Amino acid sequence: MGRRRPPLAVLPVVVAFIQLVGSGFAARHQGLELPGGAVVLLLAGPALLLLRRRAPGPAVAAITLVDGAYLLAGYPWGPVLLSLVLGLVFSVLGRARWWGWASVAVLAAGLAVAGLVPGVAPGGAFGGASGPGQAAAQVRWLALPAWFAVILLVAELARSRRDRGVEQRRIAREQATHRRDEERLVLARDIHDVVAHSLSMINVQSSVALHLGRRNPDPEALLEALATIKEGSASALAEVREVLAVLRQDAPRVPSQRLDALDELIDRVRSAGLDVRYAAPVQPWPDWVGERTENVLFRAVQESLTNVVRHAGARTVDIELTLDATGARLRVRDDGTGRGGAPDGNGLRRMRERVAARGGTVSLADLDPGTAVSVTVPAREDP
Repeated sequence: MGRRRPPLAVLPVVVAFIQLVGSGFAARHQGLELPGGAVVLLLAGPALLLLRRRAPGPAVAAITLVDGAYLLAGYPWGPVLLSLVLGLVFSVLGRARWWGWASVAVLAAGLAVAGLVPGVAPGGAFGGASGPGQAAAQVRWLALPAWFAVILLVAELARSRRDRGVEQRRIAREQATHRRDEERLVLARDIHDVVAHSLSMINVQSSVALHLGRRNPDPEALLEALATIKEGSASALAEVREVLAVLRQDAPRVPSQRLDALDELIDRVRSAGLDVRYAAPVQPWPDWVGERTENVLFRAVQESLTNVVRHAGARTVDIELTLDATGARLRVRDDGTGRGGAPDGNGLRRMRERVAARGGTVSLADLDPGTAVSVTVPAREDP
């Protein structure tokens, strides 16, 4: 919720009070009276501040004319210029800066004429004296435009700082939105990989259990297949819960799978009757291999095995994973029926997106027989 601004009339009322009371005290101190025309002009300047939000440019121009008339009329000196100072500031902050600068130029010209042409503005605001005293007072009044220029410059700096703050907040909001979008994309990929792989394994094991129930009188084999289904579904449920837990405010987003979990993944695939040959990369791994890179490689293996189980009709799969100082190289090769020119599915597209986010590439090659999936991830520290 944005911060509420005070009512529009509060500032003009305060400024009018200061100008009237201050000018009244100043007039008595100078042995002068505050005539009715002066009171009207002292109220007119603050009243024009009511336009500071809707029309800051015309407002400062009108205030300049009012205050200029007060000075040229020779009325007693006091805080009459407070409304003009505020009008200049609001003109800059309200993106009407040229109105402010033009008003100061017009005021400077008027004061110059009044100070240099004899008889234009006698006494009053110009000192009420004659001789050297009046000349010194006129010099001080002619310096007023310089002070107003300083006020405008300060207002320009304030506006620039405010604009930078607004831009920084806008960039921060865009970055936060971008991070949330990336987060949702990562979650969508993880959920797809987990569900697709787990359902594929359950489907294969269910087919085995159904075949054994119909053809094989041995209950031990049937019970083993059902136990495998139970273990696979429990593992999938736990992993889905882990991925979905990130949607809670108190759950930090971290990659859910590391390379150490590949052995468990491969064991589940082997339970479906697929001969998977895999040797884990030699420890210690390079320092650049972090949890995000491990998660990308794990998901690439998972998606490749899911496609083999669902589509390839293969008997054996070879998984080669190399980690060194230059990067990571993964190759998953099967002896199945091959792709047959089929386009990439959602799983492969998400694999490419995930690997590309780490600066890597994915390529597929048709073998005789089978298919090879190659993934390359360059060495890069995880953020």
